[in-house]
Amino acid sequence: MPERRTVALVTLGCARNEVDSEELAGRLEADGWQLVEDAEDADVAVVNTCGFVEAAKKDSVDALLEANDLKGHGRTQAVVAVGCMAERYGKELAEALPEADGVLGFDDYSDISDRLQTILNGGIHASHTPRDRRKLLPISPAERQESAADVALPGHGPADLPDGLAPASGPRAPLRRRLDGSPVASVKLASGCDRRCTFCAIPSFRGSFISRRPSDVLNETRWLAEQGVKEIMLVSENNTSYGKDLGDIRLLETLLPELADIDGLERVRVSYLQPAEMRPGLIDVLTSTPKVAPYFDLSFQHSAPDVLRSMRRFGDTDRFLELLDTIRSKAPQAGVRSNFIVGFPGESESDLAELERFLNGARLDAIGVFGYSDEEGTEAATYDRKLDQDVVDARLAHISRLAEELVSQRAEERVGETVQVLVESVDSEDGAYGRGEHQAPETDGQVLLTSGEGLSVGRMVEAKVVGTEGVDLVAEPLLGSLACSEEAGR
Repeated sequence: MPERRTVALVTLGCARNEVDSEELAGRLEADGWQLVEDAEDADVAVVNTCGFVEAAKKDSVDALLEANDLKGHGRTQAVVAVGCMAERYGKELAEALPEADGVLGFDDYSDISDRLQTILNGGIHASHTPRDRRKLLPISPAERQESAADVALPGHGPADLPDGLAPASGPRAPLRRRLDGSPVASVKLASGCDRRCTFCAIPSFRGSFISRRPSDVLNETRWLAEQGVKEIMLVSENNTSYGKDLGDIRLLETLLPELADIDGLERVRVSYLQPAEMRPGLIDVLTSTPKVAPYFDLSFQHSAPDVLRSMRRFGDTDRFLELLDTIRSKAPQAGVRSNFIVGFPGESESDLAELERFLNGARLDAIGVFGYSDEEGTEAATYDRKLDQDVVDARLAHISRLAEELVSQRAEERVGETVQVLVESVDSEDGAYGRGEHQAPETDGQVLLTSGEGLSVGRMVEAKVVGTEGVDLVAEPLLGSLACSEEAGR
């Protein structure tokens, strides 16, 4: 009998990375590796890194160093970096961080088992020289699907695998292995991005935009529902572009009702929407389709026209507020979140005031605020009119305080509303915790249910909001909902 090989996957960054980790887990398990939860119990610790901003890069390096410290004190023999930071820097990261026994790019994912075995045996796999992945696919989206088979696209594993590789759960199982028992799972809708925002380096290492075929998305979601998943979140760098390389820019509007009809699924959530690409038909589907959350993760980034143009983005305060009014006219309780960058090169006091005007009028449920910093390889890094760091820090602190006040106020507006809560944890003393339709996992707060009696993880419960704790809501389960929930569990 071959010696047992164990591996642990440590995932940092966004939900897209979580999907990639589960694909790696599926590949490794199919080739005989045993997956373990803790790095200290693994022969190989694989750290799926994030390469988006400096803070994320630091967290990735810290995780690699922490895993390296386990060597010599337990089972861990090797530490391997994968993910965006590994893809973006390749040899440079390997040279700067000798503690990592291997730095593997996206092209290594299909052979991940062999790569880890080589490293575990003491061999060396040469790290790649980074390249602009936007150049791997044709410029024209219509020509990309034929070329996609020759390009590594993490999270795009086929939904029907060849004999000998499919997990035991059935022929429809995707190239994926769940790494937790959460009732929520992300599903990758596409990869890459065709936008050229001047502050963002992601397209250079994630590549041009390419959609997954609807059949693969549907089959993977059916499989997840069979595993007990109740909510899926569709993720990509830009979900509003889905289908443009498949000949139908409105394909998402067709796909969402099909996903919502899958047996066992209770909620479908769409993330990463571009305001400039929102269209009436998509808003209609998101606000009127049963089981599709009226949730809008809109990437505004700023609202002052001059700053947006410097970012190579579109819109302004009034147009953004008009978009929100349109959404709420169709779904008054719709959830909206966004991220913003302050201190962008050339940002004036009046630009900052314009952003404040938007934030005060937008009634957003969740707000992320980041201070601008140069990102290697981006156009904005070459701009003049950079603001002093103390000015950026002061603006970041100011807008962050405002954002905290505003999201708390928005939560208070929800007192008295009835919300559909997906239960994610139950505590005999503290009650149950879950999320409403307006709350995405990890980023948008949660709902504390005042009673956990009769509830279990994965149940959908109707509850009345009776209070708030900052951005979080406190809600009382409705008796009728609990009775239905108990009946559904029988």
